[in-house]
Amino acid sequence: MQDLKYLSQKKTHLGSGLFNKGPRNRQRTQLGETMRIRLSIPTGKRLQHLKLTLLFIAIVLVLSPLCFLVLHKTESFRTSLVTWLASVTASAPKPAEAARPPVSASHFEMASDLLVDADISGPSVSVQTPHGQQHTYTIQGDLQRRIHGYLEKYQVPYGVFVAIEPSTGRILGMTAYSATDPEWAQRSAYRLYPMASLFKIITASAALESRKITPDSVIEFRGNSYSENPRYWDINPRGGNNQMDATYAMGKSINPVYGRVASDIAGKASVMASISRFGFNQELFPGIPAVPSQATEPVSSHGLKLMGAGLDHDVKISPLHAAVIMSAIANKGIMMAPGLTDRLVDEQGVEKERFSPHELRRLVTSETSASLSRMLSSTVLTGTSRKAFHDRRGRPLVDVPIAAKTGSIDGTDPKGHYSWFAAFAPIQDPRIALVALVINTDRWKIKASQVGEQALEEFFRER
Repeated sequence: MQDLKYLSQKKTHLGSGLFNKGPRNRQRTQLGETMRIRLSIPTGKRLQHLKLTLLFIAIVLVLSPLCFLVLHKTESFRTSLVTWLASVTASAPKPAEAARPPVSASHFEMASDLLVDADISGPSVSVQTPHGQQHTYTIQGDLQRRIHGYLEKYQVPYGVFVAIEPSTGRILGMTAYSATDPEWAQRSAYRLYPMASLFKIITASAALESRKITPDSVIEFRGNSYSENPRYWDINPRGGNNQMDATYAMGKSINPVYGRVASDIAGKASVMASISRFGFNQELFPGIPAVPSQATEPVSSHGLKLMGAGLDHDVKISPLHAAVIMSAIANKGIMMAPGLTDRLVDEQGVEKERFSPHELRRLVTSETSASLSRMLSSTVLTGTSRKAFHDRRGRPLVDVPIAAKTGSIDGTDPKGHYSWFAAFAPIQDPRIALVALVINTDRWKIKASQVGEQALEEFFRER
């Protein structure tokens, strides 16, 4: 602790500073010692500067509360000021905004919108724009006429059809008809619908790619073949389960088999990897107005079984995307970009664009593609489409080997019973891949497999 003498000595310097000159002021400390404080009053220029400084501080102190009070109380003044500043700013647009070009539709989208006015009377399809440009489509006129006429003949509530050349991506047919809502047909190929059992193709590809199954693999299951409740599908470890090979189960579209393949054999990681490779949840076709297909990762084994069997209503796909997938499987696993116009000629008769095939990605290996083709061949031979492709005596209506898959599910947008058919043919040298979707109300008109049969019959007629 410091002593009192030391403290009193330090305090003798407290008077040093600004006021250090002038009369002396003597006072006694508690110890009886004298502490001198020396004060000085500024004079001359220093006094003048001090007066100005004090005057400025006084003005600020007086005006600041007044200004704050006026601005705080006068709300209309603040509002008017803000409005005026905004109008001044808006009146002078930024150079970048003024120079921004208008957004234009893609060439594919323009050609798609013009297709409704195209001339399909001959073997080729073309249309001339109001500006004199000539669009020649990749579409085959006879196939387009046959399918559109078939949908119209049966007055289907909603029906859409897409066909593609697997090796190039050329769209060979794209048409739609609705007796319920004619405007629906315009963009129906690009909208999303529940994928139903077409998803079994993705389930199988996940197990094939990870070498968990082959087309001959026998899978055990419990429950009815078309059961929609995964609670009854798990096998009994003590035996007595149903058995079916993967190929026959694909043709018959057996829900418990492919629900178990997804959950208990391939696994969620493999299934989700296949979903990504097949183009879900992403912008797959730049410049094409197709809505990206959707598939959310299941949070439970129950949900994964539903997805694998094609019973998840939230797994949705566009008919165009489904047709591209079938085309890729037919093309040894390689997905080609879909093209709608073969060439474009301007108003002077100069060719501006010509179709050129473009590879998008590989979906599966060539080995998996061959295995899927074999599994899908059972649909027409012994499966869900046998009746549509054979007459009453069992003779085939289309004399080429066909790989196909059907799907059926109820939907709400639009409301009805959804019937899918996806196929490609011939299996060994595919020349066409197609997808048909028919949405019926309570009274069924036709199934999608019947549309597919009409398309393949027309395509291979005299070819």
